[in-house]
Amino acid sequence: MSRYGFVCLLAALAWGQAASSQSGGTASNPVAQTGAAQGAPTSQDETQAASTKAPQVSPDAAVITIKGLCPSSAEGPTGAPNCKTVITRSQFETILDALQPNMPMRVRRQFAARYANALVMSRKAEEMGLDKGPEFEERMRLQRIQVLSQELNKEMQDKASQVSDQEIQDYYRANLDKFAEVDVDRIYVPKMQQRATTAAASRDKDDDEDKKPGAAVGQKGAEDSGQAMRNEADKLRARAAGGADFATLQVEAFQAAGLKTNSPNVSLGKMRQNALPPDQASVMDLKPGQISPVIADQSGYFIYKVKSADTMPLDQAKEEIKGILRSQRMQEETKKLQDSATTSLDEAYFGPEQPPRGPMPGGPGASLGVGKPSTPPGPK
Repeated sequence: MSRYGFVCLLAALAWGQAASSQSGGTASNPVAQTGAAQGAPTSQDETQAASTKAPQVSPDAAVITIKGLCPSSAEGPTGAPNCKTVITRSQFETILDALQPNMPMRVRRQFAARYANALVMSRKAEEMGLDKGPEFEERMRLQRIQVLSQELNKEMQDKASQVSDQEIQDYYRANLDKFAEVDVDRIYVPKMQQRATTAAASRDKDDDEDKKPGAAVGQKGAEDSGQAMRNEADKLRARAAGGADFATLQVEAFQAAGLKTNSPNVSLGKMRQNALPPDQASVMDLKPGQISPVIADQSGYFIYKVKSADTMPLDQAKEEIKGILRSQRMQEETKKLQDSATTSLDEAYFGPEQPPRGPMPGGPGASLGVGKPSTPPGPK
């Protein structure tokens, strides 16, 4: 395959993946749909389409045949009737391994069609001499830089993923507090009473017809409502400390707020500190049976009761720890690589540095955004 063909192939694959994600991540299966229309079971077809396991086909069997495409330009031009290019399963899967190992079967068919189309396009481009000239060579040079940076990124990720069981155990023992978990019940008290502001404004208007109800009236109504719900939260907390049922108190909290919707479930199950908002993290310090103070935030008031406290077992925390260590290693290696060289840009040419407006490209494997055709190859 020519270098230009490989560039087209990369673009075809990227476009195909984008099209697949835009359609919801699931491609339709015409075979399965036909079977369903005939009353045949489709579960096996759908399972095969979603899996990465290829059917039993010989490695030397032809899986892609392109009639009219000669194996080399010397044997004939594009469209020659006596020419054909054959790609075996082994050859096709070698390509997949280089681009996207374990590609789902439903995607392989789409990719194969675009790959064949890219081969035809690249051969035609060669016949037209589009693979020669300084612009082409510069684009290929940039593609090589990009592929090499991506290969480095993959190598760094592979090495960072090599986390031993001993390293996982050491991290777990040194960070036991991060894996503490509490089984909690919670009462949520809304911040404001429903329609309280409107009621307060109406009362003020009745008291003084000459006074225009406006921002001050609305503010007074909001303050009255907020204070009433704060008082309600304090009362509910006192009753909770006295042993009242949390589910009953939660219903009363919504009734006090004038809400007609069903109140939330008070049982939150086991929670860790990273699952709690920062201003509610103090719940982790409570002992079983203790009730938290009323905790306020912008949405309302919260009252917690800790039913039990424990530490997540190592076997349950293993994958999380592995991910943490992998991420730490990648950050360290990326920083080491970035610190190994210093870049300066001429402000007279580029202008002064501007605040970033979004995620900045950079780091190993960052795309240079080159080599992509203006229109996606192949039929849409």
